[in-house]
This record gives sequence, structure tokens and C-alpha cells, in this order.
Amino acid sequence: MHVWNGLDEVPADLPATVVSIGVFDGVHRGHQEILSSNVRAAKTRGALAVELTFDPHPAEVHRPDAGVVLIASLADRLDSLAQLGLDAVVVQPYTLDFARQTGEEFVRDVLVGALHAEQVVVGQDVRFGRDNAGDGALLIALGRELGFDVEIVSDLRGDISGRRWSSTWVRELLAAGDVRRAAVVLGRPHRLRGVVQHGFKRGRELGYPTANLDPDDLGVVPPDGVYAGWLIRPFHEDDAAAPGTGGLVERDGHHRLPAAISIGTNPQFDGPSRTVEAHVLGRTDLDLYGEEVVVELVEYLRPMLAFDGLDGLLVQMREDVVRAAAILEAPVPEELDPRAVTAGR
Repeated sequence: MHVWNGLDEVPADLPATVVSIGVFDGVHRGHQEILSSNVRAAKTRGALAVELTFDPHPAEVHRPDAGVVLIASLADRLDSLAQLGLDAVVVQPYTLDFARQTGEEFVRDVLVGALHAEQVVVGQDVRFGRDNAGDGALLIALGRELGFDVEIVSDLRGDISGRRWSSTWVRELLAAGDVRRAAVVLGRPHRLRGVVQHGFKRGRELGYPTANLDPDDLGVVPPDGVYAGWLIRPFHEDDAAAPGTGGLVERDGHHRLPAAISIGTNPQFDGPSRTVEAHVLGRTDLDLYGEEVVVELVEYLRPMLAFDGLDGLLVQMREDVVRAAAILEAPVPEELDPRAVTAGR
């Protein structure tokens, strides 16, 4: 998938395209339906499937004090878009100057002029142009005038309550720590992407080494607690033969390793700041420092707790690993006998 950082990078000889428009924060199931329709239409026409997205989020530009936190980083958004089969994504820098275009100017100069759109695929809530004055009706009218087709994907409902798939819904679920239901709306587990940094190495001293991520630029981080999930890293030959890999699965050139993930300040040791730490089940040999990894959150296990001593903490950590393995359908590390965990309560 080509990534063009701004309309200036779009080739002048770009062939005909089918274009979708939007930030698509989280690339949830509603977004996926729009983009899948784009890809299908492009294949039918023999055109390129193109997504026009924006960075930063328009809300950050128009309401800089609102403290908007995106569900996922731009890198993660691009990864999700690539998996949907798009040919190219334009990451347009969003500025107040760009926002001053009228709806007509945006369609004429950007969609038709720069992106050579033969068809535009959008959701029912599409808005564009100055003050978000442009909508689906205007897009259809301009399509008739300028010679492109418009497909408006019907508003998609997410559950029996009739609520539509939305980024707002995902944020609400993540704020409540309900990563399992958030995964239903997203169509995959919520992901945190970051570079592994050095921590206090307390986990290694206790026999449970962790990959520590700085939570400041990870997207929406759920509430403090312990979660079952996966750590995803690029393929490493030494992993394939490593003992205790816990059902290692290769996907798109990456390895998914089952993990118990801790989010919080580590009350047992009066941690000074909030961190995200992932312990890969059964692995004490991994050297991930400086490596960019993805952590997927599958299910909430428990809140963060402080214990009277290390013995209580170790019993709980063993139980966390056993529960995470069961949820992820991964083998329990050989050194952890579930019967011993039960007896230690």
C-alpha cells in the first residue's frame, strides 16, 4: 500500500480512483464496511482504491484544548488500512487553511482534481468542507455535475440495541476497561503500539520479565489493571525454536506471543508513573529493548492490587499467567502447575 504524506506527494499521472474520506479513528467495523465497499468498487472498475485521511485529527485543530486522544496511533491506523486491501492512503496534514475550503472546492480540487475520483464511497454521516457544510446530498449533486459516482454506505448497527458502530462507542468501552466488547466493535482486539524501554526490572527479578511501553503516545489506554492479551513483534528466527512459546502464531510476517499485561503505577512498589508492561508467558529469554511492538488487549483479569508481601504478589502473578493462558488458549508454562496456584491461595 502506498502512503502519500499530503496531496503534494500524489503522482500527477495517478490513474482513476475510488476514494473514501475520513479520519477513521480505530478503523472499527463501520469504517471497515465503507473501505471494503471501496476496494470492491475499485476492483470492478479497474481503478485504485484510495483512502484520504487526516493528521492531526480535525478536532485537535479546531478545539486544541479539548484533549482529544485517538484510539490508535497513525502508524496503527495505517497498518489496519493496509490489511483491508487499499492501494494507497493519502495522509493529508489538517490545518485551518485546509479547513477553509468550501465543500465544492474540496470536491473539485481534491477528490476530482488531485485524486482523479471516478467514484466516492462514504458513510451516511459524511461531512466535508468549511464548517462541515458538505454532506452526502451535496456530494451526489457534485458527482452528477463533475462526472463521478457516489456510494453512500448505510448506517451500520452494532448490536440488538441498534447502536451504530462508532469511535465514540469504542472509547466508552475502553474507558470502562471492557476490552472484550471493544474488540467486537473494532473487529479485532484493541492495540497499543510502542517502543520497548528500560524499566525498573522488578518483573525480571521476580521471574516475570516484562516489555515496558511508555503510555504517553499509545492511543487510548484502558484503566489500570491486569489484562490477558498478545505481544506482537516482527518475525525472529530464534523464536521459532524457543521453549515455552505458548502457542506462537505467525501472522503477516509477525509473531503473536501470549501475554499477561499490567497497566498502572504498580502499587506494590509505589510506582512513580503509569506504565504498560507485558509479560510473555513462559519466556524469560526475550530481549526486546528498542524494538517496536504491538500489545493486543483481549480480556480484563483484575484490578491493580498491593499485597502484604512478595509471597502474596507472586501467588497472584502465577494465577494471572494461568488465567491468561486459559483465555488465550495457550499452554500454561511448564513451571506453573495450576494445582499449586490453587493450593497457595
